[in-house]
Amino acid sequence: MIIFPTAKINLGLNIVERRPDGYHNLETVFYPVPVHDVLEIIPMHPDFPSEVDCDLKVTNITIEGDEQRNLVVRAYQLLKQEFPALPRLHVHLWKGIPTQAGMGGGSSDCGYMLRLVNDVFKLGLSTSQLIERAARLGADCPFFILGKPAYAEGIGERLHPVSLNLSGWYIAVVRPDIPVPTREAFSLIHPHRPTKNCLEVIQQPVETWREELVNDFEQSVFSLHPEIGRIKDVLYQQGATYAAMSGSGSAVFGLFRKPIEISKLFPDAFTYCSNLI
Repeated sequence: MIIFPTAKINLGLNIVERRPDGYHNLETVFYPVPVHDVLEIIPMHPDFPSEVDCDLKVTNITIEGDEQRNLVVRAYQLLKQEFPALPRLHVHLWKGIPTQAGMGGGSSDCGYMLRLVNDVFKLGLSTSQLIERAARLGADCPFFILGKPAYAEGIGERLHPVSLNLSGWYIAVVRPDIPVPTREAFSLIHPHRPTKNCLEVIQQPVETWREELVNDFEQSVFSLHPEIGRIKDVLYQQGATYAAMSGSGSAVFGLFRKPIEISKLFPDAFTYCSNLI
């Protein structure tokens, strides 16, 4: 009973307007990338002494905060309310997706937890029903129910599948040891609509993206943390066809025609390079 939550990158991210509820409407294209967590669930023995119904253990990367507030546990609790017969669970989450990176690690764990519990215990929830429940837990969570390229609107919960295939390209990811809180990333944002929508841009050759596919968070984050902006510069110097920050950071990715030895360039950062499929 194991599943492998996958990360995402944003291909373009435009903050188009501030909503009356204080959130922001955005436009972006989510694309899955082969950086994974490992999520395992094991039913508790009925006599196992536990004060919680979902006992979560996180390894490899430390996650601060109360584990009972983790999105994996909250996903279980949401389903438990609807399906009281769900057994108590031991959950092991091995983190391979870097945190506070803009790569959707927590949201992915949430979406995949919903999928795994639904499949293992035969709850019978449809894809659309899983997406609706994922949206209650976080704006990015619905994307990970499908895990396929999608154009997102609203706060990220309105998804439209897109035809985009980057197989044959290599992705290099660098996540420096610089956390970027979401509130900080939004602090200097001025909502506006781009000249050309990211959905339109990604239909063009990747070679045209550099001038037209923009992440609005870069201006504010790079001004606060110039080191992150320099990573993007280095990726272009190393031959990236397109490079950008993912989400609100701090991970920066580049698309290359061939693999690159990225770890030697950034020995103190999380780095990853692989072909896309």
